[in-house]
This record gives sequence, structure tokens and C-alpha cells, in this order.
Amino acid sequence: MRVSLLLVCSLFCLFTLKTEAQTNSSPSSWIRVNQLGYLPHSTKAAVFGSKNEQQIASFSLHDANTHKQVLKSKKVKSYGAYTAFTATYRLDFSDFNQSGTYYLKANGATSPKFTIGTQVYDHTADFILRYMRQQRCGFNPFLKDSCHTRDGFMVFHPDPKLDSTFIDATGGWHDASDYLQYVTTSANATFQLLFAYQQNPTAFKDEYLANGLKGKNGVPDILDEAKWGLDWLLKMYPQADLMFNQIADDRDHAGYRLPNKDVVDYGKGPGKGRPVYVVSDKPQGSFKYKNRSTGVASTAGKFASAFGLGAQVLAQHFPDYARLLQTKAQQAYAFGLARPGVSQTAPGRAPYFYEEDSWVDDMELAAVQLHNVTGNPELLLKAAEFGRREAITPWMGKDTARHYQWYPFINVGHFYLGASNNPAIKQEFIQHLRRGLEAVQARGKDNAFQMGVPFIWCSNNLVAGLATQAMLYRQLTGDARFAQMEASLRDWLFGTNPWGTSMVIGLPENGVYPKEPHSSLTVLHKYKLDGGLVDGPVYGSIFRNLKGIQLVNQDEFAALQSDLVVYHDDYGDYSTNEPTMDGTASLSYLLSALQMEGQNNTKQTRKSKRKERKEPLQ
Repeated sequence: MRVSLLLVCSLFCLFTLKTEAQTNSSPSSWIRVNQLGYLPHSTKAAVFGSKNEQQIASFSLHDANTHKQVLKSKKVKSYGAYTAFTATYRLDFSDFNQSGTYYLKANGATSPKFTIGTQVYDHTADFILRYMRQQRCGFNPFLKDSCHTRDGFMVFHPDPKLDSTFIDATGGWHDASDYLQYVTTSANATFQLLFAYQQNPTAFKDEYLANGLKGKNGVPDILDEAKWGLDWLLKMYPQADLMFNQIADDRDHAGYRLPNKDVVDYGKGPGKGRPVYVVSDKPQGSFKYKNRSTGVASTAGKFASAFGLGAQVLAQHFPDYARLLQTKAQQAYAFGLARPGVSQTAPGRAPYFYEEDSWVDDMELAAVQLHNVTGNPELLLKAAEFGRREAITPWMGKDTARHYQWYPFINVGHFYLGASNNPAIKQEFIQHLRRGLEAVQARGKDNAFQMGVPFIWCSNNLVAGLATQAMLYRQLTGDARFAQMEASLRDWLFGTNPWGTSMVIGLPENGVYPKEPHSSLTVLHKYKLDGGLVDGPVYGSIFRNLKGIQLVNQDEFAALQSDLVVYHDDYGDYSTNEPTMDGTASLSYLLSALQMEGQNNTKQTRKSKRKERKEPLQ
């Protein structure tokens, strides 16, 4: 859960100045760009922001090696004040498509260097798998050691005599920088990895073994990681009528420590096992606070969709395993049908939990995956029936939401129905995808960053989900009406935001990205969490009201904070700077699809050049 590992300690820490915001030639004005880079034929825009009133009529693009001006443009649009800026402008250089390394200049401000090229996103989806491997529970290849090998003992079993009985639940991923584990997020992350491979199979390498150590095993690394998730999900669903929802609770938040040194006592002795919560259709919680569970379908649907897609994607490599997954998918779907409603995560001593209120989207995705596995046409109709009950993912177009209230943040079931062979269903669900995008686009049209996503906890996960929906819609329809929003969401994650920072640790290598994430691995040993997507900015009102937050270092982004929204690269801020496992996994499709678009652009360019050589000039 996204809460502090402890009430923040006062630890001495050397403060390192690390942003271009303090070395910019104009300390009150900045140009924000996607530091990772731009594909040649994609929408390309930067944002100029100033603490002072500014009038900009044009900007220039310069070769970073020769410093020669290669473009002078008047494609400038003023948006006025936003966040900490008094004046903002959007600078559009989409028409420029020559590969190279460049920077922008406007009114004395200079942007960071960036690349235009077909390879700027190559293997970035593989890169984020580094963080997934670092999050592994059981054998952890990053630490080369095992953790939580005594998980766990059942709690809230319908038969009280079986409570505290041991069950093997070792494996999976730690949810964030704490060591709790949830089916809610893990099943979604597993699905996202499988989906990325299904859609873009040639984007992924084979450089790691199934255990996460270096080596080749004939299986793409993203499938190794997805199977790690599936193996744990199978343990969390041992019988057709027995399903588990989470491991541990917020007793975990007992201080900074490495996972293989975790000795939190859950009543069995220090480090001697953690509680494994049986999924419940009634309010649940081990102490004072309870969730608001009403059914099991939200969890059962996530199990079924991950198992169903796994059965399809892994059949080539693991045929017997795939058949098992199909059986478990059918069992989980039936379990969800019988007990509709949401099964929320269980709080501990604090009132925080994942407040998921939706379940029809989970059952929609489960039904469509089972349709794809079995070919049963009734399942397609059932998926559409569920989908109509939540035509638009409810957070879209809203200003705020409770924590994980509408999760997952993208309804991939709508995409599958929009790609179906049923013409009526196809058009209906393409329209639903469009309406959701329109709702967020309307919220963001009046600011230079085109940001319509609400700044709730884990806002970056919403950004990744919406960017994915925009890309899937464009690929389904060929309709480019959301291309600018799609590009803005993509660019926001890599530096085109008020703070000028990438939100993915280590991307790009020489850029500005989180150096002090909220994590024991960073705090205790300065380990680098390559590939992790941090939570992202939150409303100032959220930040001011959360418990246990205390910045440890001087805020290098102080001049860029506002009452509206804040982001801190500081391990004391668990609300904006904690990497999350499910958010990271949700980038796998987006980044692999961008890689494939770059490769396809290269092929088209080569084809065009060959054609030019063969055909005489007219």
C-alpha cells in the first residue's frame, strides 16, 4: 500500500543539486521537453513556463552538436498561468522530423538536450522489467537472496478451525516500497505484461533466466516476469472455492529494512510468517478499521483475466501450464459470477486501503479473455453486457477520486470488444473508448501541458493508463483526434511537466529522474531502482493532509511547487516519490508500442528510399 514505511526518521543525508532548474540560463523560465526523445513523425511539443509575465512569438530548434539553428517556428500558443508558472506556452515542432540531437530556445530559456529518432524507445519496455525483478518476493535476483519464505497463515477463513493454518504463498512481487502483496495490483500487473507481449511480441529480448538472474532460456524476459506473477496467483487460488486477496497488512510499516531482513511479528514470532487474507464479500480488517467489501467479483475477475490471457500467450512455451491456466480462469470466472461485488484490500491499524468500487470491468475483461480462449460466442455477449454497465472508466473527467477507487485505471476489455468481429459490439465499444478520452481531454484543454488527469495518489498510473487508451484507440480506428493528448501524456512521464523530471527511474540515463525514491533499498544502501515508475504529483491538499510525511532534504523543486500540485524527489515523501509495481508494469505496453512504431517508421523510410531509387524523377 502507498503509505510510509515508517513515520519518517531524521536521517542525515548529503544533498546533491541535480536538476537543470538550478543551472538554467534563465532561472525564472524553463522549457520542458521529453528528455527520452521523440519519434520523427510523432506529435512533438515542448512547454515554456515562466515565473514572470512573458510574451513569446517564436522559438528556435538547434543542433546540439553544432549549435546551428535548424528551425525557427511561430507555432506558439499561450495558455496563461498554471501551477507555479505565471505564463505558459506550448511550442509545437511536429513538422520537424530529421533525426539528431537538439535543444530548444525561447526568450532566453534553453531546454535540455533531446533526441529525435526512430530508436529512442528501443528496449525501454525491457528496461522497466529491472524494477519488476527487484520487487520479486521469494527468491530476489537483485539481492541474490530469498525473503518471506514462511508465508503464510490463513486469516478470515470461513471455517474458524482453519484460521492460522499454513499455506504456501511465497512468490510474486512486493506491491511498492513496502512488502505487502495484493492480488488486486499483482493480477493487473501480470495482465499488463502479458498484454504488452501479445500486442508487441518482437519488442522484447531474452537476456534473463526464469529466476531473474542473467542468462538466456529461450523465453522472452517479459514472459518470464509474467509467469512469475502467474505462479504466485495460482498459489493464491488453490481451490475452486478458496481464493486469497492479500499477504500482510500495515503492520509491515515498521521501519526501513531489506526484504530478506524482514522480521515483523504478525503473531507467530519475528519473521515467522505473514497473514494471508481469504477473499471476502463482507467488510474485513484485522483491527479497528474495516474495508467496504460487498462481493468477490473484482478479485475473481482479475484472476480470471490474467489466467485467461496467460493461457493464450504461454501456450507456445508451456502448453501443459497453459491448459491449467485455462481451467483456473474458468473456475475464477464462475466464482465471480456467483458472488458479484467488490472485494477491497484489508486495512490494518491505519485507515488506508485500496477503495475499489468497480467490479464489472474486471468481469468484462475476464469474459472476453475466456471467449478468446474457448471461442464461446455467449462469453463475448456477456462481456459486452458487463461493459455497458461501466461504459466509461469513472475517474475519467473527474477532479478527484478515493485511493484506487476505480481500478484498473484503463478498461482493456473495451479494447478487446472494440477489436471484435461483431460489427455492432465493435462500434459500440470504440465509442465508449472515445467518450472516456473526450472527458479527460476536456479537462486538460486549457493548460499548456494538456493535463486532464486528476492529481490523486498514483497520478502517474492514471497518466500511463490514459496514454495507453489513447494509443489503442488510434490503432483501432486510425482516428488521430487524440494524438496531441496522447503525446502530452507520454511526454509528461519523461520530463514535459512543471518539474522537468522523468517519472521513471533511470530513463533517460543522462536525464533528470528520481534519485531519492521512497524505498529501503535506496535509503539504506543507495541501490538504484532502475525502471520504477514513481507515484507522481498529487494535489497540494492531499500532500498537506497525509500522515508521516516529512521532507528529508532541501526541496530542489521548491520554486516549482504550487498550492494546486506538488512533486518531491525526496524519500520522505511517500505520496509522490514511491515507485509502484503495478504502475511500472502498466508502462510495458506503451513503451513496447512506441518501440514498434519507431521500427515501422524505419521500415517505411527504407521502403520509400528504395522506391525513389527505382523510379525516375518526373
